[in-house]
Amino acid sequence: MIELRQIHKSYRVDGRDVPALHPLDLSIGAGEVFGIIGHSGAGKSTLLRLLNGLETPSGGSLTVDGVALAGLDADGLRTLRRRVGMIFQHFNLLSARTVAGNVAFPLELAGTPAAELRSRVAELLATVGLEAHADKYPAQLSGGQKQRVGIARALATRPKILLCDEATSALDPQTTAAVLDLLSTINRELGLTIVLITHEMDVIRRVCDRVAVLDAGHLVEEGPVTRVFLHPRHATTRRFVAEAEHVDEELLRGGVQGTGDVLRLTFLGDDTYAPVLGRVARETGVDYSILAGRIDRIRDTPYGQLTVALTGGDVDAARRTFEAAGVHVEVLR
Repeated sequence: MIELRQIHKSYRVDGRDVPALHPLDLSIGAGEVFGIIGHSGAGKSTLLRLLNGLETPSGGSLTVDGVALAGLDADGLRTLRRRVGMIFQHFNLLSARTVAGNVAFPLELAGTPAAELRSRVAELLATVGLEAHADKYPAQLSGGQKQRVGIARALATRPKILLCDEATSALDPQTTAAVLDLLSTINRELGLTIVLITHEMDVIRRVCDRVAVLDAGHLVEEGPVTRVFLHPRHATTRRFVAEAEHVDEELLRGGVQGTGDVLRLTFLGDDTYAPVLGRVARETGVDYSILAGRIDRIRDTPYGQLTVALTGGDVDAARRTFEAAGVHVEVLR
C-alpha cells in the first residue's frame, strides 16, 4: 500500500540544509497496522506528512496505493488525500459546527449529494458510537468523544489509509484503550491500512502488526512488534522497552548482589500460560526469584517476559530445559 525508497527530507535553516529524515526504505502492506515510534524530534511527524503530500521529500521515491507522489499537481493531490484520512493529537474539530457538521465537512467539499451525505454521516456516527451526540458541539464533548468525531470525519470519504498523528497522547489511559480498540475494529472490519505514530510503546504493543523505530531522523530498527518489542536490537528500542516495563537494566545487570545468574525469559503464544518455572525448578533443583515481569498481549498474541535470578541446583541444566520448552533465554548476568 505504501512504498518509500531512499526517502529523505531536509529543511533550510539559516542558509543551510538541516536533515529531519535521513534516507530510509519502508514498505507498509495493505490492511496492516504499522506503528512509527520515536522520541520528540525523531522525524515521526515529518514522515507522516510526507505520506499525504503535506510535505515534499528532498529526495527518494514515494508510492501510495500505486500512485507516485512525485509530480502530482494540485488536483492529483486532492484526489490522493480523499484516499488518505488523518486524525490528529488535538482533534482539530471545527468549534462552530456540530458533531454531524464536522463529519459532513469533507463530504461537502467532495460535492456529495445531500441525501447521500446525511446517510453517510449517520452511518459513520454509528460506527464510532456517537449517534446520540450528532447535534452537540465539540465544547460539549469529552476528549475521547472528540477523537471519535475525528475518526468518523477521517473515514468520511472511504479512504484506504488512515494516518494517526499521536492520536491518543492527549487522552487518559482508559480513553486511550477505548480509542485503540475502535481503531483495531475499524482495521479488522474495513480492511483499512493504518499508520500510527507515537512515543508510547504500550500503544504500539496494543494495536500494531509491525513497527519502525526512528532516532534523530534515522530508521534504526523495523520489524514485527513481537520481535522488536521482545528482542530489541538497537539502544533506542531497548530504552523504549525499559521505560514501558519500568525495568532498571543497570540494576539487573550489575546492581543486584548475591542473586546468582540473572536471566530474561520470554514466552510467546500458549506457552505464556504453561507452568514452566515450577517444572524447571523441580527437575534441576534451582531456586528462582522474580526480579521483574509482565504477562500481557501484543495485539492478539499472548506473551510473558520475566527477569529471574537463579541460585542453587544445576543452572546450566535449567537454561537448557527452558530452551527445550520453547522459552527464549537471554543471560543478563
